[in-house]
Amino acid sequence: MISGKTTLIAHLGYPTESFKAPMIYNPWFDRQGIDAVVMPMGVKTEDYAGVLASLFKLTNIRGALVTMPHKITTLSLVDEATPTAKIAGACNAILKRPDGSLLGDQFDGAGFVRGVQRKGRALEGARVLVSGSGGVGSAIAASLAAAGVAQMALYDSSAASSEALAGRLRAHYPQLVVTTGSNDPAGFDLVVNATPLGMKEGDPLPFDVARIAPSTFVGEVVMKSEYTPLLRAVRDKGCAVQVGTDMLFEMIPAYLEFFGFGSATPEDLRAVATLAY
Repeated sequence: MISGKTTLIAHLGYPTESFKAPMIYNPWFDRQGIDAVVMPMGVKTEDYAGVLASLFKLTNIRGALVTMPHKITTLSLVDEATPTAKIAGACNAILKRPDGSLLGDQFDGAGFVRGVQRKGRALEGARVLVSGSGGVGSAIAASLAAAGVAQMALYDSSAASSEALAGRLRAHYPQLVVTTGSNDPAGFDLVVNATPLGMKEGDPLPFDVARIAPSTFVGEVVMKSEYTPLLRAVRDKGCAVQVGTDMLFEMIPAYLEFFGFGSATPEDLRAVATLAY
């Protein structure tokens, strides 16, 4: 029950129809007796900077979850960003500190990598392809680099985006072999769809599935459905997969600690979540 004492966590993005976080956080808050709520707020790109500045003037707001298409823009709108956010070039979390200043952090990549590792996949020395160099793709690439992958191919419809990400990765991980310009999935241990492809009916697949080997692990960030067309296609080939919400469940414990709400395990969160597709 929302009351006058309820602490607000904004969930910022556009469109909001595919948001899953409220159906995970809010049941967990209820179970824990925490008077807080995650509230979806649809904000278009052209309005985002103004809305963000006004929103954090509210006295009962603790922070915000940030999703597409605002993660990259957020980095320039906070007062301070963590090293992880700087490497990723994007923020997906904002904390309002006691002095009113805003701290930006990034948990997408950590959530994705923890999910892969929990499924028993070794990342050290692996060859990976990340398609999509926006906020979530950049974060995943940064965390995969930190996990010790040996080779990383980056692809984005904007060549400038993938080149910029490659430059940041090379600066922080000089031993990492980084290439750009191709989304051919042949020969990789792990391929990741970090694009919006799969959000809309009729979207093309982000990869040529015929070029994906059955031994390849395929990860997805789209949460429109649990098994997107990409995941259904590669699962039919025998590939191990990670659905988009796995990343969410793995990163939420880090978010809860960031916002000062204690800790939880992915299993705790799954036990109370009310996800619907």
